[in-house]
Amino acid sequence: MILSDWDIKVYLEKRLLVIKPIFEDTVRENGVDLRFGYRFCRFKNTNLVVDTRFMNVLEVLECSDVSLEEGFTIKPYEHVLATTLEWVELPHDLVGLVNLRSSFARAGIYIPPTVIDAGFKGNITIELIGGPNPVKVYPEQRFLHVVFLRTSSPVYKPYQGKYQGQVNVTPPKPD
Repeated sequence: MILSDWDIKVYLEKRLLVIKPIFEDTVRENGVDLRFGYRFCRFKNTNLVVDTRFMNVLEVLECSDVSLEEGFTIKPYEHVLATTLEWVELPHDLVGLVNLRSSFARAGIYIPPTVIDAGFKGNITIELIGGPNPVKVYPEQRFLHVVFLRTSSPVYKPYQGKYQGQVNVTPPKPD
């Protein structure tokens, strides 16, 4: 079952769901909108092989903090890592399905399917994929829409993975 704005507000009021900071326009009809944080990472153009056993991604990432005025340009067909401004904590009976807000999709950006697991706590790191034209984005813009689904019962093993408590953009980590 997808939570309505009413259900989301109850979860927030009871502090079962945490979103910080929260804005007047965060809670929407059937989900929440999250904003770009200030840190973006782009992949360097290199011949270095990213080995998924060791996840040496830091060797091919260039990360930078951007200001509200300058923004960040996603180049054509470029893969970029971004973070949400908000810190999110999900209870053991909610899962978040992450979607790009349609205005950004219409500008030519794409994100792969992303799930926020029950019990997750942290900033959300998201991959953005550019389209045929450069697209400029800015910190604090609402860019993600998260729909919450209630599980049939609280999960037996809430998320305790390697990204628990992540702050800012977090590159992939080895298993």
